[in-house]
Amino acid sequence: MSSPIRVAVTGARGRMGSEAVAAVQAAPDLELVAALGRGDDRAAAEGADVLVDLTVPDQVMDNLEWALARGMHVVTGTTGWTEERLAQLGSWQAASRRPDGRPANVLVATNFGLGPVLIMVLAAKVAKFFESAEIVEMHHPAKVDAPSGSAIRTAKIIAAARAEAGLGPGPDATTQELPGARGAVVDGIHVHAVRSRGLTAHQEVVFGGPGEILTLRDDTFDRSAYMPGLLIGIRQVASRPGVTVGLEHYLDLD
Repeated sequence: MSSPIRVAVTGARGRMGSEAVAAVQAAPDLELVAALGRGDDRAAAEGADVLVDLTVPDQVMDNLEWALARGMHVVTGTTGWTEERLAQLGSWQAASRRPDGRPANVLVATNFGLGPVLIMVLAAKVAKFFESAEIVEMHHPAKVDAPSGSAIRTAKIIAAARAEAGLGPGPDATTQELPGARGAVVDGIHVHAVRSRGLTAHQEVVFGGPGEILTLRDDTFDRSAYMPGLLIGIRQVASRPGVTVGLEHYLDLD
């Protein structure tokens, strides 16, 4: 029987982090070695095989640099990723070394929910068939970023699929608008963010063509929905070289 994967969690006292700690503790093939909150000594996590980072954008880079410098694989669900941040992460990853001399690996998951991830995959396949595509994401009011990382990634995926199919901008005759009325624009795709008490995490991708609308929607009501995807990331990161952006690449959907 192989040894359990040793896991440390940063952001462990947050709502997502506490769910992650419980999920790791309940998994027979995983061993929780540290559950760290803001200000805790990260030395307790040294020796972990995988660091799970579920903090906030102003902490994640420092945590990942620290973990990779110590040869830990990293799984992060923290948002706020830019091209510049990903480039810096790639540099740290390439310079990292595991005890066997190989670099550590990283999964950057904009969403651990299997529903939202499958929406991204389906959106890439659907995008080339419809003239219009817009995204509406709806979250609880404590969420610090807007649009959500999942919505931004979904928009980028749709935009890439449309570009590959040779599609130009969607039809839109708007010439007068209040600032922000048409939402944020990510690679040409409009993204609308709603923040309201009573919501947890919800996303709609609306595709439109002559005479029809196709809507892909996921509704997440509890953070336990993210745990199956998180555990997939923890279990597979050691066998997935480099920096991987998006849990869908771990699902072997093709």
